[in-house]
Amino acid sequence: MLFRSWEQATGGDLLRWPDVARVVDHVGVEHLLVTRHALVRQVLTDARTFRPDNALDAITPIPVAALRMLAAHRFRLPPTLANNGGDTHPGIRALIADALHPTRVAAQRDWLAGLVRHRVADLSVVLARGTPVDLHTDLAADLPLLVLARLVELPDAPVAAVKRFARAALELFWAPLDADRQQVLAAEMGCFHQVLREFAATGDGLVGDLRAAGHPPDVVVGALFFLLVAGQETTSQFLTLLMHRLTGEPAVLAGLRDGSVNVADVVEEGLRLEPPIVTWRRVAGVDTTLGGTVVPAGASVVLWLARAGRDPAVVQSPDELRPGQRGSRRHLAFGAGVHRCVGDQLARMEASTLVAEAAPLLTGVRVVRPPHYPDNLTFRMPDTFVVRR
Repeated sequence: MLFRSWEQATGGDLLRWPDVARVVDHVGVEHLLVTRHALVRQVLTDARTFRPDNALDAITPIPVAALRMLAAHRFRLPPTLANNGGDTHPGIRALIADALHPTRVAAQRDWLAGLVRHRVADLSVVLARGTPVDLHTDLAADLPLLVLARLVELPDAPVAAVKRFARAALELFWAPLDADRQQVLAAEMGCFHQVLREFAATGDGLVGDLRAAGHPPDVVVGALFFLLVAGQETTSQFLTLLMHRLTGEPAVLAGLRDGSVNVADVVEEGLRLEPPIVTWRRVAGVDTTLGGTVVPAGASVVLWLARAGRDPAVVQSPDELRPGQRGSRRHLAFGAGVHRCVGDQLARMEASTLVAEAAPLLTGVRVVRPPHYPDNLTFRMPDTFVVRR
């Protein structure tokens, strides 16, 4: 059950689920699966009762051979952001929030719009010839990384290498895997982690600010890890998910073209209906109850963010993309509480820019190959998205 096709979540189906369900994963570990918006939000905003310590626990235990591979590269992920319930979290978060300040993010919009406009023009020519195009690879996949690099002064690392590393991390920690695949992923992550460690020791921008604040090298590397995974890969996924959804929404595309539909409202509905992060984890720090269910200390709590966004108690038309509808902006795609995504405004800017510039391109296309989503507890991870006229 835990690795079912998450995108099948619907508002009507949600009504048949208990507020808190007991599920067992592929290695026999029991989790409490929370489905309702109010309860998901309750857990996210109570970081003392429900701690973030297990956010990066591998859902498939990592075997000794893969652990040795990681250790050979001195791979460590100390508490920094999503997995940090300690006193250092506010300081680290504040530095990253400053690097991703809304004013700095807004200053990137014109540059990004120009880049997207250029790509859309090129792809339109290809489509007009009757040739299919991959909107994930050729339009959306690298945009968040390119913007992030400008904001936090990342070096000119090869885009393909960063993308491989980020996807390897999402697979190693959140997918059901066999031992051979885990070792391959550990080698991929270990090699790139070594590159991050070298940059953490000498880099400027955010990295320099973290060092100047007295954070040790492992923490600086951990912050870079989160930025390269959560700061760009999840947004990259969302851009593809949103474009795919919009190809099936001709009325919304028409409204975007004539100005009767607000771009920001479309993005919020996309976040609600097609979040790239479909679940998130917490661990009970004490014995407690949740929605009438006893939750013992140490229990793994899986928060079904995708279903919370379709809770009929919150949104009027839970399964329909209706920009601006009641409850649309109450989704939990960015989490809530002290660990709410620090890059939410960055993701919104990137998505709204893409939607505004690409709406004409998406109009009238036929989907040749929809995105494929591999089994993963938390991330959708679309690979390609091929369309043609």
